Amino acid sequence: MTDTPFRQIAIIGLGLIGGSIGLATQEALPDTRVTAFDADETVRIRARARGLAHEVFDDPKDAVAGADLVVLCVPVNAMGAAADTLQGALKPDAIISDVGSCKQSVAEAIAAALPGQPIVPAHPVAGTEHSGPDAGFASLFRNRWCILTPADGAAPDDADRTAAFWTALGAKVEMMDARHHDLVLAITSHVPHLIAYTIVGTASDLEDVTRSEVIKYSAGGFRDFTRIAASDPTMWRDVFLSNKEAVLEVLQRFSEDLSALQRAIRWGDGDALFDHFTQTRAVRRSIIEEGQDDARPDFGRRDHGGTQVK
Repeated sequence: MTDTPFRQIAIIGLGLIGGSIGLATQEALPDTRVTAFDADETVRIRARARGLAHEVFDDPKDAVAGADLVVLCVPVNAMGAAADTLQGALKPDAIISDVGSCKQSVAEAIAAALPGQPIVPAHPVAGTEHSGPDAGFASLFRNRWCILTPADGAAPDDADRTAAFWTALGAKVEMMDARHHDLVLAITSHVPHLIAYTIVGTASDLEDVTRSEVIKYSAGGFRDFTRIAASDPTMWRDVFLSNKEAVLEVLQRFSEDLSALQRAIRWGDGDALFDHFTQTRAVRRSIIEEGQDDARPDFGRRDHGGTQVK
């Protein structure tokens, strides 16, 4: 049995990530009590039916009463408001964390709402294109990174206990400066999502290609884009607005690189194209070597019979 870093955790927001935390905690840390709240009554009803927590409350203050760790699992632009609802209900030493993919703005919003409360921001780099209380599953975080961005002056024990919690859920934990995290994620996640939304929208808008043809003749590359572009629109709207500095910085570099490729195609510079594609192919191999994806057909996501592999 895994040692329990917290006697009680409270989850605010029961979508894909919040629900998965609830299920994973109950499986990996059976001595930890899991309480939860979601602002949507229909989500609370479904969360109770699925057993996403030991108890799902109708009031966020009741959910966090007695909790040693509170994890905010709401869109990044809603973090401050969610934290604000917890004023006066928290234990003084309760650690406040989150799961947002933007860390600098989120940490500032939580600190403004809950001054003096221990805060250890977190970002589990895991997810699917699905959302809602039915999307969560206990193994979501296994062998995935969880990045913690404790602020300067944060108590080392708070960060260590939060790291132990995510390790118990199966994640690999890394500590990182919040600003650096936001730049890294702009490159690895945020801008790729923006590109996916753009190319899928472009294909849909082309007047000389019917919608049925786009769907019928979708090749593997376009299908992967549509999977990414199917992600929760509220969450991603908030991500781009919250991390706009880093996103715009990376987009500027991407635009310059794209212009260089346009010139190579226009002038028939095959050597430039070949060199660029060789370099990017090496990046793909490195991702597989790091265990962040699978080299099998269809990335190991389906077996030969078409069954989803989990």
